[in-house]
Amino acid sequence: MEYQFLNSIEFPSDLRKLPEKTLPQVAKELRHYIIQIVAAKEGHLGASLGVVELTLALHYIFNTPKDLLVWDVGHQAYGHKIITGRKNNFETNRQLNGLSGFPKRKESEYDSFGVGHSSTSISAALGMAIASQLKGEVNKQHIAVIGDASIASGMAFEGLNHAGVNTANLLVILNDNAIGIDPSVGALKNYFTKAKIGKKPNQDTIIEALNFTYFGPIDGHDLPTLLRTLKSLQKIKGPKFLHVITRKGKGLQKAEENQVTYHAPGKFSPDTGELLPKPNKQSPIKYQDVFGYTLVELAKTNKKIIGITPAMPTGSSLKYFMEAYPERAFDVGIAEQHAVTLAAGMATQGFVVFCTIYSTFLQRAYDQLIHDVALQNLPVVFCIDRAGLVGEDGATHHGVFDIAFLRAIPNLIIAAPANEIELRQLLYTAQLGISKPLAIRYPRGIGEFLNWQVSFEALPIGKAQCIQKGNKIAVLVFGVLLKNAKKAIQNLKSETTIGLYNMRFVKPLDEQLLHSICQRYSTLVTIEDGVKKGGFGSAILEFAQLHQYYIKIKILGIPDQFIEHGSIDELQEISNIDVKSIEEELKTEL
Repeated sequence: MEYQFLNSIEFPSDLRKLPEKTLPQVAKELRHYIIQIVAAKEGHLGASLGVVELTLALHYIFNTPKDLLVWDVGHQAYGHKIITGRKNNFETNRQLNGLSGFPKRKESEYDSFGVGHSSTSISAALGMAIASQLKGEVNKQHIAVIGDASIASGMAFEGLNHAGVNTANLLVILNDNAIGIDPSVGALKNYFTKAKIGKKPNQDTIIEALNFTYFGPIDGHDLPTLLRTLKSLQKIKGPKFLHVITRKGKGLQKAEENQVTYHAPGKFSPDTGELLPKPNKQSPIKYQDVFGYTLVELAKTNKKIIGITPAMPTGSSLKYFMEAYPERAFDVGIAEQHAVTLAAGMATQGFVVFCTIYSTFLQRAYDQLIHDVALQNLPVVFCIDRAGLVGEDGATHHGVFDIAFLRAIPNLIIAAPANEIELRQLLYTAQLGISKPLAIRYPRGIGEFLNWQVSFEALPIGKAQCIQKGNKIAVLVFGVLLKNAKKAIQNLKSETTIGLYNMRFVKPLDEQLLHSICQRYSTLVTIEDGVKKGGFGSAILEFAQLHQYYIKIKILGIPDQFIEHGSIDELQEISNIDVKSIEEELKTEL
């Protein structure tokens, strides 16, 4: 496609110079540009395609960046990035040292707030609006664009509730496409679904009850209506709410037909939308699928198993359990706090509850984890997916803090399988009956073995595994970096010198084994894919200090900084936990 107008747009000021009648063509060009880049470079596709017209209308009507625009989560902000000075380097999106996949304050003045987790936009935009009011900037506009999945979250309602008693200029735009990553769920979703374009859901809407001026629903792909409505809203003071109906994946038929897959489809043909075939070689299974398939297998004989996920049935692979046992599976929407306390409630009634949640999203339910689960010593099983570095999604999504923040909580057992077979066995062990809550953390991506469906065998809680003994250095690994450690030791050809231990549990530690290790070796090297401060290595240091072992201890893990986006291999190298870095660290100790 020849970009008749897009080539002349570097910033929204260029867009505003164009006649309104040209905007539908600009929308076609922008949508085409997004498809071309994401087809080759990968990323989040469907959400950005769905808001092309809305993106153009917002930047056309409002005086960005003076008027402040906040995108919730940010999956849908690719069009926004392209017309705000980042078109020429958009192909670096999500790559090491390239553009972030999400809005980011230090990247552009048009990114008024950094996002990555859902349901923060209303609170952030309201904070900006109140600040403007305090500074006397009474005509400044503040816009939060939030999806129908995100608005059902508790934090979004907290923001709406506060905004309704405030006179600051806030416009909340509900981008309603009936889907987040998976289809939206819940009563509020059903309420909005009943709305027809041009007709309110009910005579007295929930939003009006919260003291917002309500507009909509309107067609989010109808540019003249969008422009006219936004102009009207610009003149109204106080809290306003616009309900916009859009189609996720708009403009690419395959993306419209299969919205879950095309949320982030990988490489595909930009012309047809067909996914590009992957190399025809058998590879190990994903950790998330080990969880999903194993839970189904266990549930055949254990009728008390329950599965809970906050809006990630596909990403966590709980979908397999949901298909097999729908009456025992619960997708609660983007509601991590609710998911954890729901699990606690079910556990009080004797059910074996597996709450599967991404590490980065478990951070949002920390109080519930402490107060509702651990304090009451309820045996909920937390299956913590995407633990460790996750790659291209970057700092907002890396699961590197969970070891440190979980380790501080009494009553909690914390395990990390070294591979997918150990994950399978830990899941089996958990459903046999535990007296305390258990957290099992495992990474994004594939495992090591093709034949992972071995016979079930319980793993003793708090017991580590000696892989090989040495006489000088002991390498203690917590989790899947055992694979990197093995390769590094093999490369050094110092197997007799270096001992290797798969610790499996950071809480409780295998103290009996640790005593023998500290008595045998002069140097310990700990390895983890979590932050060094307060993590597994810290636990080993604490043990050594408590028992007065005066030996050298070297901690390898994530440094005390936020790690940005890049491939997992690149980020492991930056964090010095890749094979080569481990090898170099061990060399210095030999």
